[in-house]
Amino acid sequence: MTNRSAVAFFLAVALLLVPAAARAQSKSGELAKQLSQLLDEKKMESFAAADAQNDGVFVAALYYPGTELLVVSAKYFNPPAFNDKLAQKNYQGAYADLNAGAVAGSRLLVMDTFADGLVASPRGGTPPDSVDGATSMTFDGNWKKSKQTEEEYMKAYQNADAAYAHALEVLITKLKSAV
Repeated sequence: MTNRSAVAFFLAVALLLVPAAARAQSKSGELAKQLSQLLDEKKMESFAAADAQNDGVFVAALYYPGTELLVVSAKYFNPPAFNDKLAQKNYQGAYADLNAGAVAGSRLLVMDTFADGLVASPRGGTPPDSVDGATSMTFDGNWKKSKQTEEEYMKAYQNADAAYAHALEVLITKLKSAV
């Protein structure tokens, strides 16, 4: 075995030994960073928008620079009233209303510690990200504590990450076009 093939072999073995939670790729990571940067540039701590792809669904965010990004996506029980909040650029009120007044079963709330996207398994005592919706989950890398298999945990993570990525895309698209 040559040195090059030996290195490739050991790398392949090492990747197999690393749990799936540790190698999970986040779809939301770059998007969360992009939204944070846009909010920083515009000196905003909240924003909200209608989801053009899903009728009656709205997305809102609260941003605590360097600390946390809270994003809620849901159907709102009174869309005209929510649209009025958007027209008034009352984004913090829109966030509060959407979080509290979501149509039952439609709400997804993401608590993204450090506004860096969902992380399946945080390292070194870093606070975990979590989601609250149809199912609630804390992504601390401990699937056994939540009485799941690693595969179930990773499936829940991937679903939450994809939904979060979509919500972030809605906000980024609208924020880029906002004056």
